[in-house]
Amino acid sequence: MKTVLHKADTRGHFNHGWLRTSHTFSFADYYDPQRVNFGALRVLNDDSIDPGTGFDMHPHRNMEIVSIPLSGALKHRDNMGNTTVLHQGEIQVMSAGTGILHSEYNASNDKNTDFLQIWVIPDRMNVTSRYETARINDIIRRNEITEIISPYPGKEKELWIYQQAWFSIGELTKNTRHTYHFKSSHSFGVYVFVIEGTVIVEGSFLGKRDGQGIYDTQTFGIEVKEDSKVLFIEVPAVH
Repeated sequence: MKTVLHKADTRGHFNHGWLRTSHTFSFADYYDPQRVNFGALRVLNDDSIDPGTGFDMHPHRNMEIVSIPLSGALKHRDNMGNTTVLHQGEIQVMSAGTGILHSEYNASNDKNTDFLQIWVIPDRMNVTSRYETARINDIIRRNEITEIISPYPGKEKELWIYQQAWFSIGELTKNTRHTYHFKSSHSFGVYVFVIEGTVIVEGSFLGKRDGQGIYDTQTFGIEVKEDSKVLFIEVPAVH
């Protein structure tokens, strides 16, 4: 087993006034040649947007983009005619493919909106652009690691992306132990990101917004030190 540890305070941090953001991997003005990606996981941004502000309409191509609201109200609009407002407990997935224009705004006038924006390099280029949303609170079970996104073509009533990648969330109770089993023997590794709480993953102490990549194994253990919410992203290598 091999691991790579990314503590929260080692990320690229930027305060743009209306936006406070932290980049786990190289993005925009943050570049670290040792932190460009983890397998097919290319971007993991932790964003907080002021009330009534946000990202104006902008383009993406050939990328799988996942947004997970953590608090507040995230308003999405795109050139395919989709307009949605997402809250904690919901999730959106875009396949940018041949090209998509979209904006993301804080729909509230008095509260910040916090969300994770995650990019995964796709396994095929120039697909038809697509957009989907789902409520993940309806399927997450306490003290289980629940799969929420799977590879194309996906399972019934489950979101999917164009990559051999799986997203899972664990809402885990203090003083419990869990084991993550890889979904595929062909996966490069799993990136563990602590949204809230404190866990120990194979000897590494992970607190809020810490991340750790784990590879060259098929299972690993999680020891929960306080009630925690943990994101698991299993991805293949990229060549």
